[in-house]
Amino acid sequence: MGWSEVTPAVVKCALLPTLALFLSTLAWSQQSDGTQPADLATSVHELRQQIEELRTAVKDLRAEAAQYHAETLELRQQLEANRGQNLVMRADSATVDAQAQTPYAAPAAPSESLAAGPQRTAATLQEQLQLLSGKIDDQYQTKVESASKYRVRLSGLLLFNLFNNRGSVDSTDFPHLAMPSVSGVSHDLGGTLRQSILGLEVFGPEFAGAKTTGDLQFDFAGELTPRSNGVTMGMVRLRTGTIRLDWAKTSVVAGQDGLFFAPLSPTSLASVAEPPLSYSGNLWSWVPQIRVEHRFTMSENSNFSLQAGILDGLTGQLPILDYYRTPQAGETANSPAVAARAAWNTHISGQPLSLGAGGYYNRQDWGFSRTVDAWAATADWTIPLGRLVDVSGEFYRGRAIGGIGGALGRSTLWTGVFTNPSTPISGLDSMGGWSQLKVKPWTKLEFNAAVGQDSSFAGELRQFVAASGYFSAALARNRGGFLNFIYRPRSNLLLSMEFQRLATRSLYNDITANHVDMSMGILF
Repeated sequence: MGWSEVTPAVVKCALLPTLALFLSTLAWSQQSDGTQPADLATSVHELRQQIEELRTAVKDLRAEAAQYHAETLELRQQLEANRGQNLVMRADSATVDAQAQTPYAAPAAPSESLAAGPQRTAATLQEQLQLLSGKIDDQYQTKVESASKYRVRLSGLLLFNLFNNRGSVDSTDFPHLAMPSVSGVSHDLGGTLRQSILGLEVFGPEFAGAKTTGDLQFDFAGELTPRSNGVTMGMVRLRTGTIRLDWAKTSVVAGQDGLFFAPLSPTSLASVAEPPLSYSGNLWSWVPQIRVEHRFTMSENSNFSLQAGILDGLTGQLPILDYYRTPQAGETANSPAVAARAAWNTHISGQPLSLGAGGYYNRQDWGFSRTVDAWAATADWTIPLGRLVDVSGEFYRGRAIGGIGGALGRSTLWTGVFTNPSTPISGLDSMGGWSQLKVKPWTKLEFNAAVGQDSSFAGELRQFVAASGYFSAALARNRGGFLNFIYRPRSNLLLSMEFQRLATRSLYNDITANHVDMSMGILF
């Protein structure tokens, strides 16, 4: 219990018996001595004056307690500031205690205030100092220690998915396409932890007035281990890693990150290793890039943001070698991809509203003077429909953008032998998008319904026999949709169930599949 809590209680306990005794004495004297009304009025007036004086004294004591409380907070901040240096130079407990107590003797103003205050206040502050030191020691036992003096935080998502497929799909645990059955099996049931995420956050020093932070994320959805039951042993895979410099209205971001000109994604725990509705209208890729963001304040609750940057010109090609990296067509052009996005952001009834538009361009060199200009135009929106409902989504139209998830991961088409200089190569045109309806009747519960579609121009597909990328050149359209709920019984505990429908069309047939997923996750 602090001084601010003890003082009013002590004053009340001291005043109430005194007032009761005074009133009793006054009443008794009136009955026994026959005090006249005039004397009674005088006594009441004096009593009121004493009560006012007592109220003033209580008010002064409360103000003094508030001052001591503010000084305690200031001393606590000084202790936290010096604790980072103490952790690096930690020698033994005696040294730590000495360093932790140093800030309380250094500032002049707090020392003078404490000297003027009661001795019991100094004792209270000393107790608080010891309590804070103990808490810091406890946190030291559990924090992530780094080689530098700057703070590092471990974060992530431990996610278990139990799934069931009806129909053949491209990936049994997080599918995006319906595929023809090769083995005759059209159903499966299983579970996986491969979509769990592990992250590290770094909080660095200020640089040129900017706060510096870093973020690195991995998952376990990489290559499967070639051994018995290796389907459950996905290798660790790099997802994203960024370094940020953040000023008040400007940010510089460098690293490997998502597409800033197509920033949204549907909400799902069934597909975390790759974003939901990938290859169904949701552009995505984790691309090395550097970008600049600037925000213009338009009013008290709205702003206009501009983003622009350069990106690695990925094309969706498969690696030629397992251990050595060879350049892709977007990199052999010797010029980076460029992109930009503009967005208006505001709030309606306390809910965020955002409207954005972006563009992307990349020159690709496929060898033997065969160049292709890749481009995309994007639009994105988040619109609240009241306090409990909102609609979000994206739309794109582009060409040769398999490297960022368009046209089912394919950028170009060709006929004949690719290495033949006379074989023509053409960029594949495509368009697509997705939209999601979110209903959140309760802070712990939300329902999501989303649908998306990615369409390649069938007329172009019929003219060619081969395509860059993983999927067949005959795939013309892919459509996906899902319905799920996500429940948070606690802030870091996630429970979800989802039903997903996939419909993939090729030049020759239509294939459908259903995917049911039950998820349990815990954030850390």
